[in-house]
Amino acid sequence: MPLTGKDGTADSNNWSAHVLTLYPDMFPGPLGQSLAGRGLEKGAWELQVSNIRDYAVGKHNTVDDSPFGGGAGMVMRPDVLGNAVDAAKAASGDDKRVIYFSPRGRVLDQAYVREISEGPGVILVCGRFEGIDQRVIEARQMEEVCLGDFILSGGEIAALAMLDAVVRLLPGVTGNQASLTEESFETGLLEYPHYTRPPVWEDRGVPDVLLSGHHEKIKEWRQRCSEELTKQRRADLWERWSDENLK
Repeated sequence: MPLTGKDGTADSNNWSAHVLTLYPDMFPGPLGQSLAGRGLEKGAWELQVSNIRDYAVGKHNTVDDSPFGGGAGMVMRPDVLGNAVDAAKAASGDDKRVIYFSPRGRVLDQAYVREISEGPGVILVCGRFEGIDQRVIEARQMEEVCLGDFILSGGEIAALAMLDAVVRLLPGVTGNQASLTEESFETGLLEYPHYTRPPVWEDRGVPDVLLSGHHEKIKEWRQRCSEELTKQRRADLWERWSDENLK
C-alpha cells in the first residue's frame, strides 16, 4: 500500500519508509496529520506499507508457529518475514536499513534519529506475538531498536514514534529548521522552560530576564536552566554532557 505525495507518484530521491506489519490500517495514522501529514502530501517524504500476511505460507496463511523448545506464545516465521523483507528491498531499494523493534535493541535516541534522517530511508519490521525467529534477524542484518523499558503489543506504535521523530527533521517538513537545534537532546541537555502571553497568569509572572530584551542574558539564562533541569531530572544525560563539556 503506497502512501506517496499528492500526485500519487514516488520520487526515489526522497527519504522513504517501508513498513512491514500485520496491521497495515494503523498507517499512516497520526503521521497523516500535522507537519508529517503535510510533508507526506507534498512529497517531502514517502511511506509504503506492506501486509506481512501477504507472504504467509500454507493453506491457512500462516505467519507464526510455536517455539522450538517449548514455551508460551507464538513466534513469527523466518521464511515469511524473509520474503517480506526481500520484497520490500526490491520495491524500496536495497540501500535501506532494516530495523526491527525489540526490547533487546539499542534505545532510540535523538542521535540515532538524526543518523536515520540523513540516510535514504528505512524498512521497519513490526513484530507481534512473542517475537520473530532469530535467524531472520541475522540473515537480513536487522538493526534492533528499543523505544524504552516497557512492553508494547507490537512494533507498530514504535514505528510511528520513530517515523514522527525522523520525519520532522527532513527538509520541507518543519518550517523553522533553526528551532530544531534548540530542542531537548539535540545539545545533550533538556530544553529550557518556555513562556508566552499573558505576562502574568494566575498571579504567576514570566522571569524578568525574558522581558529585558537583553539577548545575551536571555541566552545565558536559558543555558543555565537547561543545565539545572538536566542535572535534576536526567542524571545520565548530565553525566555524559558534563564529561564532554566541563573538562
